[in-house]
Amino acid sequence: MAFWGKILGFIFGFMFFKIPGAILGLVVGHFFDKAYSQDFNQLGGFGRFFTDQNSVKQQAIFFHSLFSSLGHLAKSDGQVTSREIQIATNLMDEMRLTGEARREAQDAFREGKARDFPVVETLKGLYENCHGRRDILQVFLEILIQAAFADGQLSQEEYNVLEKVASPLGFRRRDLDYLISMFEAELRFRQRGGASNAGGGNQRQRQQRAYSDTQTLSDAYKILGVSQSDDEKVIKRAYRKRMAEHHPDKLISKGLPQQAMEIAKQKAQDIQSAYELIKEKRGF
Repeated sequence: MAFWGKILGFIFGFMFFKIPGAILGLVVGHFFDKAYSQDFNQLGGFGRFFTDQNSVKQQAIFFHSLFSSLGHLAKSDGQVTSREIQIATNLMDEMRLTGEARREAQDAFREGKARDFPVVETLKGLYENCHGRRDILQVFLEILIQAAFADGQLSQEEYNVLEKVASPLGFRRRDLDYLISMFEAELRFRQRGGASNAGGGNQRQRQQRAYSDTQTLSDAYKILGVSQSDDEKVIKRAYRKRMAEHHPDKLISKGLPQQAMEIAKQKAQDIQSAYELIKEKRGF
């Protein structure tokens, strides 16, 4: 139940106009609290999915923005495929969205597919409700990048949508390209075991192993956002910065929904693995 409007209205009313002002402030505060509560109720299933009323609005907006943007991304080439629907479904499963919250996610996905869907305005609202917190907004953008790569490649149409999404979130084109490059390195880095452990002695398998040996370390540097020429101090600083951007406890404290945390955890694991490889190769 919202009550801060009545309390503040009473206090400020009494300060300026004594008892009559306190009564007037109480009445005004009551209407403010009522409107505020209605705004929460209009969040539907997403709002009811969370129990912490202090963050319910921000988290509900996060999920609505996410799944409507996914729908917009899926529609970017003119047709939503069964594969793209499955990607959204898998994300709902991974985030453990059930019941009314899942129906809200499905509705948001369908809403985002509309040709006239106001994606920029929607994401401006997300930016405001996240108070411009770059780490939260970066995780949001990284989820969309991961979804765009689910079929193994990024089409020009999908890139155009990602660029349109990135702008109202405060990311420039070069920021987007940087995040895409990092994600591509992460994809190769995660798959390195299969190529490097391939058996047999034919030329193609040897090429796979050689590619893995030469590219794995390079990708590790890309994941940290550094170059091989950087010294130990720069690499350690970059590692700490990247881990801080995806540290689960920090992200939750800043408003990232618990249900979106798996993406951040995977990123943190990649960053940790990349750093360990670099440490091993460089001996520090």
